[in-house]
Amino acid sequence: MAIEPGDIRRIVTPAAPITRERMRADIARMLHEDPDEIGGDDSLMDLGLDSMRAMNLVLAWSEGGLELEFSDFAETPTLNGWWALVSAKQAARA
Repeated sequence: MAIEPGDIRRIVTPAAPITRERMRADIARMLHEDPDEIGGDDSLMDLGLDSMRAMNLVLAWSEGGLELEFSDFAETPTLNGWWALVSAKQAARA
């Protein structure tokens, strides 16, 4: 009896919802900056966030069971853009 790929489900303990301020703090930590220095529409790439650090953030935010795709985050590399993605995923999951 073989296990079909569609039968495999990721078992995850739901984490507390991600907040915009948590995201700002996580990004600031990666950049070694004060969270208050990161504006909602600032380009995170211009602030020094490279793709590897961005992927680490997306993976960390996915740990609670949110299905986040790095490619979506790459399209709008701002706090506001990323918050829109995360908040929409959290609302859909609720």
